[in-house]
Amino acid sequence: MVRMGPDVPLLNEYKQEFFWKRFPQTVLGGPRFKLGYCAPPYVYVNQAVLFLAPWLFGGIGTLLCQLQLLQELHAAVLSGVLMFGAAAGVQALALYAARSSSTVERLGAPNILVDEEEVEFTHCVSPETVRFIAPGKRFGVNVVLHTVLAGVLCGFGTWYVFLGRLTALYGSIGVSVVVFVLSWVTLCIAEYSLIVNTATETATFQAQDTYEITPLTRPLYIFIFIAIDLADRFSDSVPELQLASQVLHVLFLFLPLLWALGILPPLDALLLWGMEQALVFGLGGSPMSSNVRLLLMFGVSAGVAVCNYFIPSTLGVVLFSISMGFLLSLDLSQVSTLCRGPTAAFGDHAFRTGGAPPPPPPPPPPSSFGWNLGCRELLLYLSLLLVAVAEAGLLHHFLGSAQSQSLVIGPQAPVSYLLLILFCLCWALREIQGAYVFGGVFLNPLYPKGMSSVQTFKQRNRGLYIAAAIRRVLLYFVSPFAMVAFLSMDKSLQLLHRAALSVGFTRAFRVVWQSSEDALLQMVVVVLVRLAAGNNMLPGWDNLGTGVQLLLVGLAIDRVTQFLAKLKFTLTVLVTSWTEKKQRRQSAGTLLALNASICPLLLAVVTLSALLSAPLLPLFTLPIFLVGFPRPQRSWPGPVGTACPCIDSIFYQQMSGSLASALRTAFARGSLGSLAPGSHFLGRFQDRMVWIMILERGYGYCTVNIKGLELQETSCHTVEARRVDEVFEAAFERPEHLGFTQGFNLHWGNALTPCAALAVRVYSDARNVLSGIIDSHDNLRKLQDDFLKVLVWLLIRYCVQRHKGFLWISEDGLGVGGRKSQSSQVAQTTCNPPPEAVIVESNVSSLRFRQDSSSLTSFGDWSDEDDLFGPQPARRTVALVTAEAQPGHTVLQTGASLPGSVEMDSLFENMALSALQPLQPLGLRIGMPAVDNGRSTEVFRESPNSVPHLNFSCPQSEVFNLPTGWRTAPLLPSRLLQLRPLFPEDWFRFTLGRFGPAVQGETSEDMSKALKEDDALKELHAQVALSCLISLGAESAFTSPSYVYRLYCGDVPWTEGLEWLSSSKELYQLSLQAFRFSFKLLFDQASLGPLESLEELFSTLEEYERDWYIGLVTEKGWHDSVLKEKPFLFSLGHDLAMGTYTGRVLSLQEQLVQVGRLNGEGVRGQWANLSWELLYATNDDEERYSIQAHPFMLRNLTVQAADPPLGYPIYSSAPLHFPCL
Repeated sequence: MVRMGPDVPLLNEYKQEFFWKRFPQTVLGGPRFKLGYCAPPYVYVNQAVLFLAPWLFGGIGTLLCQLQLLQELHAAVLSGVLMFGAAAGVQALALYAARSSSTVERLGAPNILVDEEEVEFTHCVSPETVRFIAPGKRFGVNVVLHTVLAGVLCGFGTWYVFLGRLTALYGSIGVSVVVFVLSWVTLCIAEYSLIVNTATETATFQAQDTYEITPLTRPLYIFIFIAIDLADRFSDSVPELQLASQVLHVLFLFLPLLWALGILPPLDALLLWGMEQALVFGLGGSPMSSNVRLLLMFGVSAGVAVCNYFIPSTLGVVLFSISMGFLLSLDLSQVSTLCRGPTAAFGDHAFRTGGAPPPPPPPPPPSSFGWNLGCRELLLYLSLLLVAVAEAGLLHHFLGSAQSQSLVIGPQAPVSYLLLILFCLCWALREIQGAYVFGGVFLNPLYPKGMSSVQTFKQRNRGLYIAAAIRRVLLYFVSPFAMVAFLSMDKSLQLLHRAALSVGFTRAFRVVWQSSEDALLQMVVVVLVRLAAGNNMLPGWDNLGTGVQLLLVGLAIDRVTQFLAKLKFTLTVLVTSWTEKKQRRQSAGTLLALNASICPLLLAVVTLSALLSAPLLPLFTLPIFLVGFPRPQRSWPGPVGTACPCIDSIFYQQMSGSLASALRTAFARGSLGSLAPGSHFLGRFQDRMVWIMILERGYGYCTVNIKGLELQETSCHTVEARRVDEVFEAAFERPEHLGFTQGFNLHWGNALTPCAALAVRVYSDARNVLSGIIDSHDNLRKLQDDFLKVLVWLLIRYCVQRHKGFLWISEDGLGVGGRKSQSSQVAQTTCNPPPEAVIVESNVSSLRFRQDSSSLTSFGDWSDEDDLFGPQPARRTVALVTAEAQPGHTVLQTGASLPGSVEMDSLFENMALSALQPLQPLGLRIGMPAVDNGRSTEVFRESPNSVPHLNFSCPQSEVFNLPTGWRTAPLLPSRLLQLRPLFPEDWFRFTLGRFGPAVQGETSEDMSKALKEDDALKELHAQVALSCLISLGAESAFTSPSYVYRLYCGDVPWTEGLEWLSSSKELYQLSLQAFRFSFKLLFDQASLGPLESLEELFSTLEEYERDWYIGLVTEKGWHDSVLKEKPFLFSLGHDLAMGTYTGRVLSLQEQLVQVGRLNGEGVRGQWANLSWELLYATNDDEERYSIQAHPFMLRNLTVQAADPPLGYPIYSSAPLHFPCL
């Protein structure tokens, strides 16, 4: 991404025009009066008539009622019937227009991201005009439902705004007329949106309105207003209802403004948000990680509250509430994993891709306590439940009715003071666990400093571990029982059969377990209020009961916390818009002055967003603040775990298992602070960014989502990553002794506050430029000798594994799919390896192409044998070599030359011209190898039956015999004899001596000596090894770095023996594996020095085979090795921009991953703006202002971490459930 400066347009010219056409349509509910092109006047007149039709029908009913010709109810029914008829007529016209269209079009979900097309109108009721004004409904059910709702809405709306009713409410004719006129504007907007054409809402939660829910949004809010008015009409004189009706009639006038600003949520977001708020603050639960879990938990929790209301005995209520509160606060998702494997409880770590097969699972989770629901966990939970029930029952039975009016001397007094002590201890022990104290303002002097290694960090942290263990016992095993005792002895339990108290105590007994830390704080606040009041009564407060008091305190603490976080986010946006030069736009001074002048209004906006638990939306991330519509804490409607995967996703997938264990420990110790659902954390290690979001919180568990951000850093990503590193360095790499002034957090205004460093098993990535290694002539000559040694070692090892019944190559040996070099432009064919084998496909230059209808294989029957010029002399052609094909495909596929093309016999040993490398890879694949279709490809090699039988001098040599086909290379014996001195005989004997005992068990020295001196066996391995050397083109040493790179990538240039080598899949793969091992050997010797003995070489090759994956980043074997946590990985790369070759080494180590807490309200606000900007304003410009780097808000990283399609994390885990006990 190229940074474009602060004054990049917020919207480009096209999007600005599109926005100013869409926004008036949103305000008016659907009429399109601004089109961007010329339209006949009747288009606008028709829309105006349809817009005012409800007012006309309502006016008729109102007039008849005012003239006392009809009663209010009858007048309302008449207006509703008239509106129903008009709506049915509009839908009939829309259906007629759709059927009479000359072009059959399927009505799909409207795409809110595209502009409308220009329409050619013929007359006022033409099908084009009707479809433009009233597009119609996609589902027949919605045609009926929306038509009926339109009539009902008009009837009730007429009743709602009768002049007589308004006069009775306000006692003034003038006020009533004003309210009457403006109220009908609101009703007309809702009716038009419901029945004629639905406008795109600024409050958009889903990208597509598949089931046409959006038209119901505005009528729903009107029905809510009408319902409250009807309750006031038909109830006895209730002052609260009358006041609410008066206020809502005024607020009714501003509904169009609220809809236009996007403050009122759509139906789906409203339902999810309402259930979440009721579950958390009304029933004591937690936000859920999925919509299904939220619906089920809300239903069960509400059922518990209803049961409590009808249970006659207060003791039964106490016991039932404690039991259900404890059970519902546990991780119930583990119940379904009791009969499954240990990895099932840990969750699916695979990122979700569209239809792609799931990758191999990461290592299984630890078997420590809590990861699985086993006997230990069940025994502990059952013991806790029995103790809590017994304690509550006994205390309530003996002390519940003896409660004194004074907290100071009653039975609750000792427990109250105990709660105060527990809260202070737990708070202090949690504060010292992190890098900062007191809300991130001061550095923690007890936290380890200057962390040089993981072991040093753990040793210095030992004292904090002890404090964390004490806190864990106090918080999870002492505090819940103290709070249960406090509630069980409360006097308000005697008045339980009131709805408010029933809900309050249901919540109180649930939150004790669901969120012990929050419950402890809430009870401490209630106790402090009572202690402050002393013996004085607080009538309004005391009459509420302890359960309702705790509910209100919990709600107040949450809203105050949100207000402070939103206020910090507001100040960050305001201040940095001027202090950061790269963020300072020309309008920055004006916006700052405007915010200063309307400071009370700004505070009101922040307060309103906090009260609604809605995100504070900074428009285009400028200091222009709006209240976003309320939505669930997850912020996104889709399932958790959606990502945009790429080749680097496997690194996050690999580290997710180890990171889960580290997070589990950090959560239990309190190192990351208070764990509230909706909290966001950012982890940093080398070039990796991990985004962690808490989804659920319960007793002894926490559910999180782990996202991985892109590794290919753009300029914006780099700027923010550099600031993240600076923030972490200031917290974790500071000197030992700091002065008082140096103990402040200099980055307090940043969205990121460092919390702790976690020890995680991750891959450390090291890249080296190979200049001086790969281009050294001495090294290239050494590479030939190393290749032969490694190949001999692999051949003997192949024989050993075959003898023992193992496969010829380990499953981690090589990867699938060799990489194409720049000179090879033909496509690859793929092959399926055996279940336990991993193979390498080479890309033979100009020899492979894909079997599809567009390739030249479709002309396989074309031949030049019947050419008009007569038969052609036999030509030696190049066969198309493939590895073993997939079932159902041919094993050996030959290409065909173009009909009529002219072939030349020249210096290329009678080879067809089409077999040469093409100068330009054209679309028709000109330059493919010509093949003589009438001749067998076996003419150049001896038949396996004609190969003479080998006579070994040692009976044990038969174990090390090689397949017969490996001795049939089409090479002259003189060439092999010329290269015979290159064969490492000493190394061959040494390797035989080392592998021999593995095959023969206890072997005598004479037999080992006979095995080493078997000339037939030696000559066999020499022949095969040298044949492979010639087939790879290394007969006279490796010539250049580019040639080495091509061979490493499996892109083998054509040689005389390549066809033979490639026809044997096993030998071909062994040869490529040998070359890669030999290059790694060269790399190590150039870096660490030469090997001093054959024993050291043998142990090095064993280490390569055991602990290393040596291949390419693009291979499946690389992917699988990372997920299986191979200790080391090596890859050779080519930097085209710099013209250099690079070596990449991954080392699996336990490293410190630095984790910090993000301002959750800042994240929610930026995500709300992202949703508005992309889904409503359709501002998808990759260089837009709101995605540019912001070192304080971390704007670019926050956008990346959003769920697709608006964000683009490369990895996102399924919900992961961590034990926290």
